Amino acid sequence: MKTARIFTYVAISFAIGFIIASHAYAARIKDISNIGGIRDNQLIGYGLVVGLAGTGDDIENGFTKETLANMLSRQGLGMKEESRNDLSSDNVASVMISAELPPFSKVGSRIDVVVSSIGDANSLRGGTLLMTPLRGADGKVYAVAQGSVSTGGFSAGGGSGSSISKNHPTVGRITNGAFVERELEYNFENRKSLSINLYRPDFTTATGMATAINGVMAGVEAKLVDSSTIAVNIKESFKGSIVKLLSIIENINVLVDSPAVVVIDEKTGTIVMGENVRISTVAVAHGNLFIQIKDEKKVSQPSSFAPAPPAGSTPLDAGGGTVIAPGGQTVVTTETTLGVKEDDKNRLVVVPKGVTIQDVVKALNAIGVTPGDLITILQTIKSAGALQADLKII
Repeated sequence: MKTARIFTYVAISFAIGFIIASHAYAARIKDISNIGGIRDNQLIGYGLVVGLAGTGDDIENGFTKETLANMLSRQGLGMKEESRNDLSSDNVASVMISAELPPFSKVGSRIDVVVSSIGDANSLRGGTLLMTPLRGADGKVYAVAQGSVSTGGFSAGGGSGSSISKNHPTVGRITNGAFVERELEYNFENRKSLSINLYRPDFTTATGMATAINGVMAGVEAKLVDSSTIAVNIKESFKGSIVKLLSIIENINVLVDSPAVVVIDEKTGTIVMGENVRISTVAVAHGNLFIQIKDEKKVSQPSSFAPAPPAGSTPLDAGGGTVIAPGGQTVVTTETTLGVKEDDKNRLVVVPKGVTIQDVVKALNAIGVTPGDLITILQTIKSAGALQADLKII
């Protein structure tokens, strides 16, 4: 009886440890996917930034003058043709405004906007964006932006043409700079099906997600459509709110599987390798041949009592790099030393089959490779068919 009880305790402890380990690398559904139809919507608009300290567009050239004249006309100031031609100011800049409208945004809520110069303005620092409508892809106005532009940088120049700048002064941001004027319609309560789309398609992850949803939720059925989409069908027996259903689903933990990938950025020498990268048994040799060429300057200084050389004569070479300079003439000579040396360190390493990424890095570090050398080695191993991973070069 005592033995059986001990066995039961051990089994329970093992089960608990297995459950904890199984969730050690799990992620919530909300962090690896999105609900179909629920997304941000992009908005765009064109407007004017005023109040700049002489860093705006050259109003004599381009469309800024026409935009300013139209804006003044809408404010009740009659602009005749000669008045339009007389407009002159460098405190105004034409800009494009972009923003993202989150789902379920209500009328009166605020969103951030990004203001970008499209003219030849030097800086938007200190400027104010005038009221600008923001439209969606359907041409309808969904928000209106206005406010002070924050650039987080500066730009200054001298009379000689020299200049200095910090960050990017022709792009700014207005926090909570737009009011939402139109809502996007979402009707969840009448839906009988939902779709969950993985950010990174994977059959293993999608299968695990469908299994997890079916194991947690009653009254719904999750089916695997493809490597990216899971269809959640709501049965007639389901009782409850669709919003509450989504709240439960997005907090379910799912084991995330990823393919073996090695990403190389040759411009910066950055290498990123996933945990599933494996290699077959392979021998890696890394050797360097050092060639050193050294030039050494030497000065030949004869006795000060030597007779002066006759006109047109040249110094005499006595051999061995020594130059005789008769008549007290100083001569500079160059001696070149050439040396070739091959590194005598052991740079042949055998990497065994099926090792983990930690073992791969340890083995390659043992032969003293640099990031640039490691890029070449990985490409060569891939060419030999010994790297079981997708090699991506960006």
